[in-house]
Amino acid sequence: MPPHDEEFSPADRDVFYRVIERRRDVRAFRPDKVSPEILYRILGAAHHAPSVGLMQPWNFIVIEDAGTKARIKQIFVQENEKAAANYSGPRAELYRSLKLEGIEEAPINLCVTADRTRSGPHVLGRNTIVDTDLYSTCCAIENLWLAARVEGIGVGWVSILSPEALREVLSIPEHIVVVAYLCLGYAQEFFDEPELQRRHWASRIPLDQLVYRDRWGQRAP
Repeated sequence: MPPHDEEFSPADRDVFYRVIERRRDVRAFRPDKVSPEILYRILGAAHHAPSVGLMQPWNFIVIEDAGTKARIKQIFVQENEKAAANYSGPRAELYRSLKLEGIEEAPINLCVTADRTRSGPHVLGRNTIVDTDLYSTCCAIENLWLAARVEGIGVGWVSILSPEALREVLSIPEHIVVVAYLCLGYAQEFFDEPELQRRHWASRIPLDQLVYRDRWGQRAP
């Protein structure tokens, strides 16, 4: 038996890591439609994410109606004003200059939810850490994001939205948790670096500063 799994070639591995490095949070979209076949492949990738106890707690609400998008855009505008109040001076000016959503421009909006009751009250592996259903849903979102990037589709996560307001607009039941609101479409551009880094809002922390060995705070060699 070979010492390593040879199912994937070195070229496959190179592509995989390149996809991860080239993933971006996209805010500016072209109006081109995304075909149902491509959308279904992307959702299929999300559905193949790992989930604790094979719970598969996710649902995906596909939103294309302009009226619904307009209502959700208004939720963003209200919440964004509250967020802007957290900053002052040049930081506030920079914040207000950032494009933080593409709700009405993106051909597809996608609300990702978690059903915390799926698979019943006792889910294998979830007894101690009950939030693993939410973590599993986030794994599905990452799968979706990477699959979209391979398809040339941009994804933007709009976190400046009230979950309760979304619940009302989208008729989401009380026991369902809103995890993410995503915009999907062909990107106007995939930048070489993250937008917030490009605009000097933040920068990537070097990995060496984040890795410890054996216990907290002990640097790995």
